[in-house]
Amino acid sequence: MVGTASWTDKPLIESGSFYPKGANSAEARLRYYASQFPLVEVDSTYYALPSLRNAQLWVERTPGDFTFNVKAYGLFTTHGVRPQTLPVDLRESLPRALLDKRGIYLRDVPPEVTEEAWRRFEEALLPLDSAGKLGVVVFQFPPWFTPGSRAESHLVYCQRRLPQYRMAVEFRNYQWFEASNLDRTFDFLRERQMAFICVDEPQGFKSSVPPIAEATAEISVARFHGRNRDTWERPGGAALDRFDYFYTADEMREWAPRIRKLQDESGQVHLIINTNNYNQGPVNARLLMDVLSEENLV
Repeated sequence: MVGTASWTDKPLIESGSFYPKGANSAEARLRYYASQFPLVEVDSTYYALPSLRNAQLWVERTPGDFTFNVKAYGLFTTHGVRPQTLPVDLRESLPRALLDKRGIYLRDVPPEVTEEAWRRFEEALLPLDSAGKLGVVVFQFPPWFTPGSRAESHLVYCQRRLPQYRMAVEFRNYQWFEASNLDRTFDFLRERQMAFICVDEPQGFKSSVPPIAEATAEISVARFHGRNRDTWERPGGAALDRFDYFYTADEMREWAPRIRKLQDESGQVHLIINTNNYNQGPVNARLLMDVLSEENLV
């Protein structure tokens, strides 16, 4: 199953090369997207808590067999978030000192605010789950989230906060895959049925995560971030630049044996294209679908 990370990126809409003329509303764009791909990743939920109403609309505007993967709110994955991304009532519950900060972290937030944020996130996904349209909740952890008992405890904590949803985990620190940690990493995920998110990204950097295909749950996930070496570690670079990349067919074909392995080891495979400049998401997704067809992997 192939899809893109978001269907609402401004560069995609402004490119004028994916959505047909007249698809000018949120409803029209989602309906068109869902006619082209069976899967999408909701990235907006990383930046702010999702709303129950939006999830209800997503259900209504997509076919019965359409699937949404939803990114976890950045506060839950130990990223810093702007206080303004919290709902007004929760923001007003923060100590004044936190409101003046550019970014706040889970460790900073009062327990009652954290508790309510988790509750609202869980509730907002109920329409998708009830309709059978929720794939996995994507927990993308930052480079400073390193292997060890503290990190493992946090992973268990996240899973316990969303007990009825399937959890998928992306690590952005290579240490999880060093020889001394590799078996422990996959054993931990497999034991708890947390899906490991395989990645395609530029190699040769200290931050590079290797393109390992490993199934640890009933759904396997791979995210394609592009291979733009020039912008991957550029200080202060925007996501639009970091993931600015058009794949070649040969680069996609490298993934054929990995995808076959994932298919053999799990019930479903979700392949998400995270290149997001102009029409790169749909173009790369369609290329991957062509390669899958060519390799008899559809």
